[in-house]
Amino acid sequence: MSEQQWFSFIRLGKFLLMVIIVYLIIRLKAVWLPVLDLFVTALIPFLIAAFITYLLHPIIEYIHEKGIPRWLAILMIYFLFFGGVGYGIYKGVPLFIQQLKDLSESLPTLIETYRGWTRHIHNETSAWPVEIHTRIETMLAQAEQLVGNVLTMVLNGIKRFVNSAVVFALIPFIVFYMLKDIDQIKKAVWYVTPKRWRSPGLAFLKDVDESLGNYIRGQLFVGLLIGIVATIALWLVGMDYPLLLGFIIGATNIIPYFGPIIGAIPAVILAVTMSLKMVLIVTVIIFLLQFLEGNILSPLIVGKSLHMHPLVIMFALFLGGEIAGVIGLIVAVPFVAVLKVAILHAKEHFSPR
Repeated sequence: MSEQQWFSFIRLGKFLLMVIIVYLIIRLKAVWLPVLDLFVTALIPFLIAAFITYLLHPIIEYIHEKGIPRWLAILMIYFLFFGGVGYGIYKGVPLFIQQLKDLSESLPTLIETYRGWTRHIHNETSAWPVEIHTRIETMLAQAEQLVGNVLTMVLNGIKRFVNSAVVFALIPFIVFYMLKDIDQIKKAVWYVTPKRWRSPGLAFLKDVDESLGNYIRGQLFVGLLIGIVATIALWLVGMDYPLLLGFIIGATNIIPYFGPIIGAIPAVILAVTMSLKMVLIVTVIIFLLQFLEGNILSPLIVGKSLHMHPLVIMFALFLGGEIAGVIGLIVAVPFVAVLKVAILHAKEHFSPR
């Protein structure tokens, strides 16, 4: 057997071995899948805590640079953040759940109202072409289904959160120790990283943080402000479920370009069931909020930290929405930002010197 045939035989053997390993992994998924689920469940609080630590650490460093001891800066930000979150949960969650429950109970009435409008639209458009008529009915049916799906998703999310309350109660303690020992964590990661990856990896993480860190912190802060202002404005004008609608408007505001439209839909749909005057008031509030966000808050807080063309962002949003729905819309832009940095570093690393 020649040397070339021997190497071909070895490659074939490696390929067959990989096929056998993949086959065994698939066949034994009943054994390792529960273990993987358990591992992921245990990892979730640490991932959330790491994300919160990532958000709070620059603020702590900024305060520390002003001459305040690090431990005192950590305690100040820690108690301000979790104290504010805890107070918001204590005051807001019962009201939020009550409004969600009221909305669920009144959903049949709302649906019946929309069905009456559907019949009216059907009668008014009976002379229109069949294609347009069918399209209108399809859009109304999809809107009804979307509202029901969103309510179901929110209720299931709240149930899962309540069921995991003990696990999530550990997050403040994990965050505290991560903030306190972040230098030791960095050293541990540095030492377990292979030497040839240390410098490129550090440069990559630095560029990702510069590109993504300010964007994430800014978007979350802007979303929080818009949600608070929306809740207060809707409550002042007498709109039903102001806290629930304000939460939706603030949460969807994180999504660039399309978030304000998505957040406005539930408010306008509910306003239609009240009066035409309320529809006009809610529409004006939404426009004012978007003017505030687009012309004052975002330029001031977020700026142009991503350095990406709007067409790239829109393409990422369309693709993310198609793949994973609302979650895809939220994570699409951060994912593309990280991918952009990774491509630039790979190009620099593998390009001929």
